[in-house]
Amino acid sequence: MSMTRLALQNFKASARNYLSLVISLAFTILIFFNFQCVIDSDAFDVLGEKSRQNMDISIQAITVVLICFMAFFIWYSTNVFLTRRKREIGIYVFMGLTNQKIGQLYMMETSLIGLSALALGLGLGMMTSQLFQMILVRLSDLAVEIRFHINPGPVLRVTAIYLSVYFVFVIKGYVNIVRSSVLELVSAGRKNEFVRQPTGLLTVKAVLGAGILSAGYYLALKEGGMEVMNNVLAAVVLVIIGVYLLFGGMIPLLVQGMARQKYFLYRKERTLWVNNIIFRMKRNYRTYAMVTVLMLCSVTALAMGFAMKNRYTEIEHFRATWQYQVLGLKDGLDGDLHGIIEEDNEIVCSSEIPLLVFGENMVETVYTYSSYGALSWSAVRDLAGEAGLEFTIPEPGDDEVVNVTQLPLMSLSTEKSGITVTIDGRDYRQTEETSVPYLGVLQEHISFYMVNDRVYESMRSLGSEAYLYNYRIADPDTFAAGADKLKGLREARPDLYQGCTFANPTVSDMEWIKVLYSICIFMFMVFVLASGSILFMRLYNDAFEDRARYRGLYKIGVDRRVLRRAVAHELLFTYAGPFLVMAVSSWFSVHALGKVMSTDLLIVNIISVLVILVFYVGCYFISLPFYRKNAGIE
Repeated sequence: MSMTRLALQNFKASARNYLSLVISLAFTILIFFNFQCVIDSDAFDVLGEKSRQNMDISIQAITVVLICFMAFFIWYSTNVFLTRRKREIGIYVFMGLTNQKIGQLYMMETSLIGLSALALGLGLGMMTSQLFQMILVRLSDLAVEIRFHINPGPVLRVTAIYLSVYFVFVIKGYVNIVRSSVLELVSAGRKNEFVRQPTGLLTVKAVLGAGILSAGYYLALKEGGMEVMNNVLAAVVLVIIGVYLLFGGMIPLLVQGMARQKYFLYRKERTLWVNNIIFRMKRNYRTYAMVTVLMLCSVTALAMGFAMKNRYTEIEHFRATWQYQVLGLKDGLDGDLHGIIEEDNEIVCSSEIPLLVFGENMVETVYTYSSYGALSWSAVRDLAGEAGLEFTIPEPGDDEVVNVTQLPLMSLSTEKSGITVTIDGRDYRQTEETSVPYLGVLQEHISFYMVNDRVYESMRSLGSEAYLYNYRIADPDTFAAGADKLKGLREARPDLYQGCTFANPTVSDMEWIKVLYSICIFMFMVFVLASGSILFMRLYNDAFEDRARYRGLYKIGVDRRVLRRAVAHELLFTYAGPFLVMAVSSWFSVHALGKVMSTDLLIVNIISVLVILVFYVGCYFISLPFYRKNAGIE
């Protein structure tokens, strides 16, 4: 029989066993393909050049994450397959096959699995790409027309990347078999890692894991200036390492400690599953850690999506406060401006406020802005009353300032007070920061410091005083007519007007954020499904290894119902352990994200954890019959 025919025969015989592996790989290809279709689609060109560019950058960044995830998933899947095949193909040694021939057989079988997954993934991807974009548009609340067409670009890119990654691990498996000894291949079916780990080593890992994880949690909660992003990145790395050591040290140590309590161990048949967990932890703890990290990624992705959407709403509201803003060089210009604007628009709200604009080198602070200015506390209070804006800021002292700034999409600093601001050589202490749009979009271009009236009077000689006239109109559709007339004021009367600022209510450069929000929801689903798939594959493989053990227990008189209960408890630990670690860690990660985005994400955190809980409960009940069947205790 030729090697090709033998590989095909083995593939057909084992197709049912590896169906979950093929489906899982096909799912990753489907998701990857759909995101590539979004990049090549022209449906989102209506967002505008800047929004489309920002959306493409975001999707390309997510594509890098998906490639890393796909590489990890392929690595894990091929490892599971290699382990299973090494336990089965050792018999070929007795048939006179060399390691090279056995390795070739493995490569053929693995290639068939990989190519089957690729064909299934691309086929499903082509059928669902339009649906994926329609859901994306619906969640993003965009008026976009989706046209169905097959573009060869995504197909070729996905195929090239997937096969490049896949065959790297296939070759790695081939090398592993070639370098294996004959004894290892023959005894692979009886080999396992059911070994109780040394208590000393587990203690060291537990202490290191607790310390590193605590350090990661601390950095996630720590307030800071420009170093906040570095703290967040360091926290991510430390939490991943800490979770790895937690499952590699602390949890096995705790389970082995419980096993030493005989009163606990010998009640309710715990000895049947507690010892099995102890023995399996040496090999499976990496899987549990990876699953936990994937769930953390899913919760963080969903929180990021809702944070971005909430920020988008706030920024749009920020910019909609005033549609027209005119910077005049003298007081009393409101009447003329009213007349110009009311020729085409109905004004629903207006205000006027004096301000100071400082020279380029007049202000020194830890954060650099393009321009700086000063506002009088009483003037801002009066403006807030006229415009119906929130104003709860107490009057600053003579050595205090309040930073009136823009509403950023993401803040690189979480320190809002205690910052020293130097104006013309005099130090002031920043007591707080506000992003209430008193001056509308002008706050996006100039960083203003609010001071009390006495300090403002003393600063008049330090800067150029101007008067800002703000207007909100009733009908956004008539915006263009009024804007065109106001644009020529500076050229017509340079002695009265310095410039204009506009916020067009019909045009936005932030639409890409809504698309990113819907993508984050998909990423949440992808990572959750991936984590469940990995645990399912792990348990599916473990069940075959436990078949002989459970068969032996049944033969010595252990009731089948007792074995079923033992399996139920073991699988419950497998799903509950990673979930509980994720639930605790997610609070810190989401809290850190909420600080950077200046958004309260606690409700999103709770809901996402509950969704994962429901999904894992479903996975648990689905896994039970498969495990019992494969282990021979139906």
